Amino acid sequence: MGGTSPGTVTKNTQGQDEAEGDFVLGSLFIEKTLGDRFAIGLDYVPHSAETETSENTQTTSTSSATGVNKVQVDFEDLTTLYATFSFTESIYVKAGVSSVDVITNEVLATGGSYGNTSLDGTVFGIGYNKDLDSGTFVRLEANYMDFDGATLTNTADTTKSVTADGFDGYGARISIGKSF
Repeated sequence: MGGTSPGTVTKNTQGQDEAEGDFVLGSLFIEKTLGDRFAIGLDYVPHSAETETSENTQTTSTSSATGVNKVQVDFEDLTTLYATFSFTESIYVKAGVSSVDVITNEVLATGGSYGNTSLDGTVFGIGYNKDLDSGTFVRLEANYMDFDGATLTNTADTTKSVTADGFDGYGARISIGKSF
């Protein structure tokens, strides 16, 4: 098929596609306390979260030819810069900005691809911090993350593009750390 489009492809766009996923991710963070109530930090997830592979059959309006499209996405290098404010010794709120690399792994009937991108987002959370002996601590936290969308253009046919309107999600985390 080469790198050309097989014709006009029509997709029903009446509804929104929704996806849901559960991920367990470990992260590394460093944090600097500023006074009694404020702190700033940087959190990094050193591994990727992977979606399942989706597949569909494509038929064109100009012929009876069909092809199979497959797509799978990896989210890599999730990095969050954040600030916290402590209401008490134990209860705090968190706000920050995040960035994640989106790696598209597709096999398209047209021979094209959509490339990779980075998405920016925000994170808000509330948590409970418990200081332990010898400078260690444990935190329980609930978060809400909201990422912007992106539009990617097909490398084989610039008249075709895919738009993700963005995504959001809720999360919970347990952190164990040591203060120096």
